[in-house]
Amino acid sequence: MGEVEVYTNKGCPACVKVKQYLDNKGIEYVEKKLGKSRKIDLEFSMRTNNAKSIPQVFINGEWIGGFDDVVRYDKAGELEWRLGLVERPRVGPFEKIVRFLKGEKY
Repeated sequence: MGEVEVYTNKGCPACVKVKQYLDNKGIEYVEKKLGKSRKIDLEFSMRTNNAKSIPQVFINGEWIGGFDDVVRYDKAGELEWRLGLVERPRVGPFEKIVRFLKGEKY
């Protein structure tokens, strides 16, 4: 299974949701709590281009996004693929264009 990293912060409802979601799917992750370490805070800023929202999730070093993005990837069948659990799902031409415009790998 791929490495999952979740950047969180204390008192963040979406952080709780993404952790519960991953727990319910049996996906192990490393939680990186912002505000606990200058190193983690700096790492977060650099990896997310100073994202203003949390949680932020990375799978195998690739920035996935927040809770809604994790759910979207899961519904599209890509979450398990990115974790290395299944073959790559088929992606239609429209979805490829959207992903290209968003700067995502496809």
